[in-house]
Amino acid sequence: MIKVLIVDDQELIRESLSIVLGGEADFDIVGVAEHGQMAIELTKKLSPDLILMDIHMPLMDGVEATRQIKSQFPSVKVIILTTFQELEYVREALATGAEGYLLKAIHPRDLAAGIRLVHHGGTLITQEIAKQLIADWITPSERLKTEKSKKASYGLTEREIEVLKELSKGASNREIARKLFLTEGTVKNYISNIYSKLEVTGRHKAVFKAKEEGIIH
Repeated sequence: MIKVLIVDDQELIRESLSIVLGGEADFDIVGVAEHGQMAIELTKKLSPDLILMDIHMPLMDGVEATRQIKSQFPSVKVIILTTFQELEYVREALATGAEGYLLKAIHPRDLAAGIRLVHHGGTLITQEIAKQLIADWITPSERLKTEKSKKASYGLTEREIEVLKELSKGASNREIARKLFLTEGTVKNYISNIYSKLEVTGRHKAVFKAKEEGIIH
């Protein structure tokens, strides 16, 4: 049996989860709590295997409660269950040791499956949030490279860079227009913009500077 403690400040949510999860043959709902302080007290008293933890609660929120519970009872698993799909809360909750994060709107069957997964050592994070976390956890050096790359582009648009690439191949305005499905007049305008942004005159200088700055290869 997986001993589960449900922590949420809304009575309706606590009762609903108790009924839904209590119907699972391998779950034992050992208790419910309406705020973080009560969650800590019941964890000491009931020794649950896993806690479903709300984020926003009176007296003590879910993040702080998770932090204290994980420091005192590291073997207890915690799944943050909330309606707020916001990165800052996910980051804080995971930083305190929570093993998972789910929205309250999840289907009961999926919630039960998630509890079993975490109980057996898994980590539960939605794909969308994982992508956000990965993007947010880019190292400072990588972020600096990205910023330099953006600056190095000199504000050129994707289309202007495409035109630049064709220029580097020695293509004429007519050839560029045909390949990119543009008019020759439009190509001339793009080339004029490229010269202005790169602060150069002439195709060869534009191509040389673009390669030197890493805008094209």
